[in-house]
Amino acid sequence: QVQLVESGGGLVQPGGSLRLSCAASGGTFSTYAMGWFRQAPGKEREFVGGISFGGGRTLYADSVKGRFTISRDNAKNTVYLQMNSVTLEDTAVYYCAATRAISWSDEDMDYWGQGTQVTVSP
Repeated sequence: QVQLVESGGGLVQPGGSLRLSCAASGGTFSTYAMGWFRQAPGKEREFVGGISFGGGRTLYADSVKGRFTISRDNAKNTVYLQMNSVTLEDTAVYYCAATRAISWSDEDMDYWGQGTQVTVSP
């Protein structure tokens, strides 16, 4: 059983930056690909980006490509989401997830964190 705990959310102004962290425990972190998802009010949860178990490959949603960066430190059992040039549309609860599947679909995630709120506001 893997436990995931996100942190780093908060209030940020448009154009600003924020870094989210997701700390894992209870499993072999380096054997899981890690994803970030988000859910805005009134909307379905959506994929933000993912990173392979070794960290060598990343994939991003078009809406965040070029602005967000995912990285991981397997020695610290932590995955990060660096958010730059944020916009109002980035306001959401952000979740990290762990998977051994080769898909980034919600239903293919094995474990989820509890989420952290990111609010972008002037």
